[in-house]
Amino acid sequence: MYCNDKNSARQAMCFHLDPNISPSLAFVQFPQTFHNISKHDIYESTLRCLFTTLWSGMDGIKGPCLSGTCYYLKREALYELPLIQEDINLKELKQCFGSSNEFIRSLYKKYNAKLDNEKDLFDESLQETKHLASCEYEYGTKWGNEVGFRYFSVTEDFITSITIHCKHWFSVYYMPSRPSFMGSCTTNLNDLLIQGTRWTAGLMEVGLSRFCPLIYGPSRMPILQSFCYAWMALCHIGFISLWILATIPPLSLLNDITVYPKVTNPFFLVFLYVFVLSNLQHMREIHSTGASLLTWKHEQRVWMMKAITSYLYGSTHAVMEKLGVKEANFLPTNKVINEDEVKLHQMGIYNFQTSSMFLVPLCSLVTLNLLGFVVGIIRTVFHKECIDEILVQTFLAFYVALMGYPVLEGMMLRKDK
Repeated sequence: MYCNDKNSARQAMCFHLDPNISPSLAFVQFPQTFHNISKHDIYESTLRCLFTTLWSGMDGIKGPCLSGTCYYLKREALYELPLIQEDINLKELKQCFGSSNEFIRSLYKKYNAKLDNEKDLFDESLQETKHLASCEYEYGTKWGNEVGFRYFSVTEDFITSITIHCKHWFSVYYMPSRPSFMGSCTTNLNDLLIQGTRWTAGLMEVGLSRFCPLIYGPSRMPILQSFCYAWMALCHIGFISLWILATIPPLSLLNDITVYPKVTNPFFLVFLYVFVLSNLQHMREIHSTGASLLTWKHEQRVWMMKAITSYLYGSTHAVMEKLGVKEANFLPTNKVINEDEVKLHQMGIYNFQTSSMFLVPLCSLVTLNLLGFVVGIIRTVFHKECIDEILVQTFLAFYVALMGYPVLEGMMLRKDK
């Protein structure tokens, strides 16, 4: 990620210097944009739901979440600086912020005299800089716990954003016509699912901790903002419902079991209402942001792929880490440019060169639903009287198989690597 518009700092300062909001403004968040997005965007790399919909909505409720990059942050909000007092204790400051005199002087300029009287091993600027940049500097201090970015989770921006907003700071979301920051997005399925697994694990760690927005947030921030944070932290448990949707209907078809009401049953309208209205709501949201209906297809498909794999593995990892069975780890997203991957990405073709832990569940569930759909069609052809009994199951199997068509294509039709 790099700055694409030098005026972004000036734009952010317009908010930070506004006397009406400056005392409580923590940061100005800009959207993340990517220069290598293809016209198809098959991996949903624009993160439209976050940067176009959710962040804009949260902007009216004390501001959006800190997004890891593309922001201008006030140090006072990040460091949680105490009110300046005449009798401030230098020893306590060093226990909090570390032993760098120059760093503390940059925070408390009124105490130059006291600081200059301190004689320690790091008086010279070069030595001071090396010490401040070293990995050992924060040992024995409050960095990572009460000061700076919190190390509680691999999604350190999320937990830090919660603590900042819970301290009665607010943020601003600014989306200028010219992208202020640009970066490179993932261009293959492997990086997408690894990134999704890491994000899921980090967010679920927060959701299962004492910082859970539903517990930690309501007394410290607006209830609607708590719900937004809770949705981001806990929405990944939706993998349970998708696994049920992708397994029970086709298995029931294969075993001649009916699990949904008949089409003639009034309760059928309940299932029809939920399915149709949820998709119409998604389409309306996409249309309101200026995107096409193809975006709906790609977002549905990517959500299913992530839920079956990334959300499952990430949530399991978070639970195991909570139980002390597994330690948290961090695997960065690959940003190396591969010409073959880029070519496939620009053509709108999925790159399935990924781990078997991702491919096996994807291929298994798509194949299972394809078989269930075929069995459902055969039964409706030879036993027309049971159409109203198995119509819902057959349709759901067809829907999952349709969304997983690229997987079927990769298994049966494509000849490339």
